[in-house]
Amino acid sequence: MENINDLITERKKRITEYINSPAYIPLKVHELAVVIDVPAEDRPLFEEVIDSLSAEGVIVITKKGKIMPAAKMNIYPGIFTGNARGFGFVRIEGRESDIFIPPDRVGGAMNKDKVLIKITGESRDGKRAEGEVLRIIEKGSANIVGTFEAIKGYGFVTPDDRKEGRDIFIPEGKTKGAVTGHKVVVKVTKRSDGKSSAEGIVTEILGHADDPGVDILSVALQFDLPTEFPDSVLRQIKKIDPDKIDESLICGREDMRDILTVTIDGDDSKDFDDAVSIKKNDDGTFTLGVHIADVTEYVKEGSPLDREALKRGTSVYLVDRVIPMLPHKLSNGICSLNPNADRLALSCIMDIDRSGNVTNHRIAKSVIRSDRRMTYNIVNEIIEGERAKYEDEYGSLFGMFDLMAELRGILLEKRRKHGSINFDLPECEIKLDKNGRPVDIRPRDRNTAMSVIEEFMLICNETIAEDFFWRDIPFVYRNHETPDSEKIKELSGFIYGFGYRLKGSFKEEIHPGAIADLLESVKGKPEERIISRAALRSMKQAKYMPQNLGHFGLAAKYYCHFTSPIRRYPDLQIHRIIKETLDGEMDEKRMGHYASILPEVCEHSSKTERNAEDAEREADRLKQVQYMTEHIGETFSGIVSGVTSFGVFVELPNTVEGLISMESLTDDFYRYDEKGMCLEGVHTGRKIYPGTKMTVTVKNADIMTRTIDFEETYI
Repeated sequence: MENINDLITERKKRITEYINSPAYIPLKVHELAVVIDVPAEDRPLFEEVIDSLSAEGVIVITKKGKIMPAAKMNIYPGIFTGNARGFGFVRIEGRESDIFIPPDRVGGAMNKDKVLIKITGESRDGKRAEGEVLRIIEKGSANIVGTFEAIKGYGFVTPDDRKEGRDIFIPEGKTKGAVTGHKVVVKVTKRSDGKSSAEGIVTEILGHADDPGVDILSVALQFDLPTEFPDSVLRQIKKIDPDKIDESLICGREDMRDILTVTIDGDDSKDFDDAVSIKKNDDGTFTLGVHIADVTEYVKEGSPLDREALKRGTSVYLVDRVIPMLPHKLSNGICSLNPNADRLALSCIMDIDRSGNVTNHRIAKSVIRSDRRMTYNIVNEIIEGERAKYEDEYGSLFGMFDLMAELRGILLEKRRKHGSINFDLPECEIKLDKNGRPVDIRPRDRNTAMSVIEEFMLICNETIAEDFFWRDIPFVYRNHETPDSEKIKELSGFIYGFGYRLKGSFKEEIHPGAIADLLESVKGKPEERIISRAALRSMKQAKYMPQNLGHFGLAAKYYCHFTSPIRRYPDLQIHRIIKETLDGEMDEKRMGHYASILPEVCEHSSKTERNAEDAEREADRLKQVQYMTEHIGETFSGIVSGVTSFGVFVELPNTVEGLISMESLTDDFYRYDEKGMCLEGVHTGRKIYPGTKMTVTVKNADIMTRTIDFEETYI
């Protein structure tokens, strides 16, 4: 082992496996040390490992001093999610449903805390399992962002995230001069006991809630997203030239600067981490080059830059700003494959036959020179035949784009035959004015040019993953596991109401082709979005893992993320492994090193990815609510996206979703039919299902609670 942390990790694994084995009989600490043959000189380390496992909630030491696996005592570690009404839920790894925690059993836990709970009642009769918090293992967010309300000398802060619980009391002298309406950051000094509010002190005033940019800044801080780079990182990048590579770094690289290469990105993109090249061979096959920025040449393992990149895990895109994983000097500068500039890259050159199979490939450290910075919109117009106006500027590239479109069609058809699922759900595009107010919301357009780059990146990621799987080298895979059969049964019941059925038997694992066929059958129909979302919710969440489990959604045996090292840490980590392998440095010592660090890297990267997605959704929702405040009283056509016991959710064509409460359905008295997944009118017999078209009027939009209320308009 390279260091004490590796040794502790190995001992934890060994002890955990033993105490969870069928042969284990509860033992005291000193008895376990004897049984597993711990040398006398290692006893202090052994006891440290036991203490650590106990602190993490993996084991429990009984009153008699016996070591017990926590799970056998119905005790589990998990993540607490709060609620403004005092109760909460705990998510336990590997368990399908969250555990309900009543208000009097929260034990002072707050949102995002890692807690140890005991399950006191299993789920039955449609009710969730219940539990109680035994202790807080690790506190969640250190700071809470909210809106301040002054009352005489003291005040209260209403958290932006209502999962943080009730309002926080701010004693006199701890307000930092905040006035009513200020967005503030609060440090909690005393947790709620279930009866009284938590207490805290204001540590920062972000500005008034209505000031431009303050709302999105609040979202960033709410999700603990760093807004500045530390001094150690700024010192490290000080000597880096953002525009020109050091000529000495070209030595030992394959020179690909003479190959016609382009980047294709969005109109507003500023960091270009992938470029492509293509040619058609005499036998009708293609040679596709995917060239990815070599970020690792500037972000060395263990450096301040690397530690900060790992901490951030990913870049985050919040409506009006990007919180980058790497400083702009790298992400928009020396690591960006800017046109007409020499750049260091890792290139994957693939020979692809007419059926879309990669017949040969090689990976090389390269130096490239992108010939053009293209946009999706322009390339799409060229591909779709509206090219005359681009003849003068891009005429020499038309042949290249035609080849790209041809290969894209082949790759897409191959994926379709294999059963790959295309969740073509529209993303939300929000236009803001100069003051940050939303002036338009619409589904983001997807076009053929986007699909070209998507297909090229997918085949590259598959090729890299399969290559390194067979090399048997520690690696980072992007896994998407097969959905649980219960989730598929729920989906089957849901779509049955629309007249659709899933192919296959529930006695066997479902094939992704069955989901793909379902989505194909609803294409262009009013219920397309609803069913696509329901299918997506039935899927498991994709994760980064050091083991290869395949990617269900893509119907791929091997998959990884290699193509975006500027904005995703797993890609950067993969590049290091690839380069060390290419350079002949991947010896047993280095493989042992990666084997020890990758589980934590993968887990942390998956966690930061989920946090980023949550933050992006929150920022979008905030702007959607702001937009709808300007449309109170207006009428829209929509489609029911969800039915609950308290009302129906309706989604508008612009992707905005709102709730019609039961009280607002005034044409009848409705009952919720859980089995039929609909509301049924007692007198009229009218049934409201997901997919039902409705005309609604905007009744209210509450920025504080992020809610939009509709009422049905009867015509």
